[in-house]
Amino acid sequence: MTRMGIEITQWDADRLVGTMPVKGNRQPYGLLHGGANATLAETLGSVAAAMHAAPERIAVGLELSVTHHRGVAEGMVTGVCTPIHRGRSTATYEIVITDEQGRRSCTARLTCFLKEAPKV
Repeated sequence: MTRMGIEITQWDADRLVGTMPVKGNRQPYGLLHGGANATLAETLGSVAAAMHAAPERIAVGLELSVTHHRGVAEGMVTGVCTPIHRGRSTATYEIVITDEQGRRSCTARLTCFLKEAPKV
């Protein structure tokens, strides 16, 4: 999170929000790198799944799907993560990423497997 500049700004059981700067996360053409979008989405979805699973279980990524709708060249992007399904063994979240003008730049879906927490 630190390397990408991701900050979680709001969290509760039904909505988790985070931001990420475009600067430092661009691809060679000057646009926000698609992998950076994926990193933001997986970070937000994984944190949300871990909050749902804790303390008896932990969340590990199972599937990530990312669709890029428009390029972003500057500023900050904001990801809003909301649950689609929160079960005992899996949790699925939709993450919508928008630019500073509120335009959707990316839509992602993350499913996490919720496994028993290791005994410590």
